[in-house]
This record gives sequence, structure tokens and C-alpha cells, in this order.
Amino acid sequence: MTVYQNITYVSLVNAVLAVHPESVITWEGEHAVVTADGLTIRVRVGDQYIEANGRYLYVLNGVIDRDGRVLVPIRTIATAMGASVGWIESTGEVEIYTGSGAIASGEDFYDSDSVYWLSHIINAESANQPLDGKLAVGTVIMNRVESPKFPSTIYDVIFAPNQFTPVRNGSIYREPNAESVVAAKLILEGVRVGGDSLYFVNTHVSPNSWAARNRPYVATIGAHSFFG
Repeated sequence: MTVYQNITYVSLVNAVLAVHPESVITWEGEHAVVTADGLTIRVRVGDQYIEANGRYLYVLNGVIDRDGRVLVPIRTIATAMGASVGWIESTGEVEIYTGSGAIASGEDFYDSDSVYWLSHIINAESANQPLDGKLAVGTVIMNRVESPKFPSTIYDVIFAPNQFTPVRNGSIYREPNAESVVAAKLILEGVRVGGDSLYFVNTHVSPNSWAARNRPYVATIGAHSFFG
């Protein structure tokens, strides 16, 4: 067990074998791949997520390597396995308890239309940005969906009149890159980056935008500044 940036990490291998002793663990290129009954997990050092049954689970500080061991946050890997985590205060130990089964599949969990349009707007606005920049763009879309000031669906938010340049110039229809699809799925898992932002703008391109002049500044992530 390792505490890294205030998050408890454990060995991927040890955690998986504790819950699924029958697991087979192999390597496919840079990915550690875990296969057990009803469960497939893919993990790569440096990624800010793990993939479990086609679902994407956010890892804030990334998957890390310690002396050749792949370490993942204990709560994230427990979620992937459908398990839970307990803290034994008297000893300072953390335990993993088996649950009713592995995480539901991405095919069952994600709405295909939501993934499609969210990944397209993320790609069109931030294809060249780091993952957190993509997530921040996706967060703005979902914050608008949840706000009474905007339409209540992803599609309607994106295609509302005079809101997003990619809709006007047609770049919304470009095929999204792989990380934009991952970002969309992370957003649909509930990940939010950029707080309560409702607007974003590249202030180097549009330094005097309406949002920059009229809305409270929240953060700058990648090339975009975000406003509430």
C-alpha cells in the first residue's frame, strides 16, 4: 500500500488476486490486462483512467509505477471489481470486500448518442489539448445540460443557436480521436473538471470575448479559459 498525493494506491496484481484469485494477468504492449470471470481490466502506467469492462474510471493522479509494480487507487480498482473498501482504524489497514459482481459493461452503461455527440464536441473544441482540457470542455456541456438556463440534452446544448464554433463551421462532424471518446465516457461516469463553468474561450484568440468580459473566471486548463 502506498499513499501518493493523498490517495491510497495498491498493487494492481495484489488487489485483483485478493478478490479474483483465478485471474489471468498478461501484458499487451504497455497495458497490463486482467481477465477474470465477467471482468476485463486494462491499465497503463501514466494514464489518468483505468478501463474495466469497457467502462472508464478516472484516476486523478494517474496510474503509477513503483519498483516495477503497477499501482492503482484502491477505491478505483475496487469499483472496477464491484467490491468495496473498508478502513480498520485500530491498525491503519485497508481491506477490500467482495461485492455482487464486476462493474456493468460500457455497452450497457453508456448511451451511444451521448457518447457520439459529447466526443464530437470535445474533439472539435480540444482535440489537441491534454485529457484534463478535454474533460473541462465536456464539463461545460454537462453543466449546461444541468442548468435551467440552457437546453436539457447534450445534443440540444451543442446545437443551440450561436453557441459553438464547430457547429457553425462543420468541424463538429469530424471523427473524434480516441482520447476524446475516452473523455466523453469519463464525463458520463460523472467526472467533472473546471468546477461550475458554463463557458470557455481561447483568450489568446478571443481576448475580449463576451464570457471573458461578463462572467466570473474559474480556471485556465490547456488552451482554454473557463468562466462560470
